[in-house]
Amino acid sequence: MESILKNAIKNNRNWVELGQVASYIPELAKGNRDALGACIFDTDCNIVLAGDYETRFTIQSVCKVITLICALIDNGKENVFLKVGMEPSADPFNSLAKLETRESHKPLNPFINAGAIVSTSLVSGDNGIEKFNRIHSMIKKMTDNDDIDVDYSVYRSEKLTGNTNRAIAYYLKGANIIERNVEDILDTYFKICSIEVTVKDVAKMASVIANNGIAPWSNEQIIPEEVNRITKSIMTTCGLYDSSGEFCVNVGTPAKSGVGGCIMSVVPNRMGIAVIGPSLDQHGNSIAGTKVLEELSRELKLSIF
Repeated sequence: MESILKNAIKNNRNWVELGQVASYIPELAKGNRDALGACIFDTDCNIVLAGDYETRFTIQSVCKVITLICALIDNGKENVFLKVGMEPSADPFNSLAKLETRESHKPLNPFINAGAIVSTSLVSGDNGIEKFNRIHSMIKKMTDNDDIDVDYSVYRSEKLTGNTNRAIAYYLKGANIIERNVEDILDTYFKICSIEVTVKDVAKMASVIANNGIAPWSNEQIIPEEVNRITKSIMTTCGLYDSSGEFCVNVGTPAKSGVGGCIMSVVPNRMGIAVIGPSLDQHGNSIAGTKVLEELSRELKLSIF
């Protein structure tokens, strides 16, 4: 497996030249466009690393998976999906268009920005600090890493430039989808997106989901089985925004991307995989990271289909 992963990195490194790092958040524009690394962590706790695997990056939208898990645990399936849908979107991740045209005004799914803001509002806690601590604690537990923390330079950058997300959140508040204080919810959202990790951390999170919600290193049931099943389903249909269908065809695993350049991939009952490649395609997904996962899927027969 080590040689397969190293070859996948080597064979697809040239794709970084065809993408661009995210620049709408100024701090993300400082990312290394040429970086490409990956980690595989299987359900027997075997680990394989390749490429620029020591690269540190902010989790960005990969955190939406953990936020959804917390919201489902804290509220139950019925209450969560009263406020947010479970359908794929053909629009960009930060679009407001469907909020206005849908009779219910609720976001299409928990992985577009509008849906993630709703999920954040549903996490237990009376204020933003409590909500952040709830999600942060889950991330630390799923990574088995108590040292994980926020990159405050990215957080400040996100908060200063997050006007589209503010527009989304206040629209949702006006439509009675969000009930709590908007600025508290947004602050939590920006802060969670700015948590700094490595591919090892993300691969371990993915391994918990791959292992039916059980941490491979401790056998603790971190995520209830039903919540884990729902999460894998939403990752499969919605995890790469408006290119989720293409990813299903070419890779075929539940996954979630982030504009920091990470893609988290779950291979049920087998392994968690994380890639980092800050050079993004037009959909906001790691262009080389996607190609690495396509090669791994072919070589290791990872597709769930």
